Amino acid sequence: MRAEDLILLLLIFGIMYFLLIRPQQKKVKEHQAMLSALRRGDQIVTQGGVVGKIVKVKDDANEVEVEIAKGVNVRVVKSTIATVMNKTEPAKT
Repeated sequence: MRAEDLILLLLIFGIMYFLLIRPQQKKVKEHQAMLSALRRGDQIVTQGGVVGKIVKVKDDANEVEVEIAKGVNVRVVKSTIATVMNKTEPAKT
């Protein structure tokens, strides 16, 4: 293998890292931070497109209870939450 080939291979890997791998890692970190900041009263959208309001956060079970209609509560795995539409203010202690 010539030196030019090695330099070209390293350059291609560097470009791939900065254009593909690094942004994806940043997106995953932001999603994990959003999931850890979930609280009761937040309005969310799941990856399936279901819009609801968080009624209960179960930290140990890695799921939340979401009210999707009046009196209709469903359990949702935290990792399936796509976005938080409305954030509630933290409770004053």
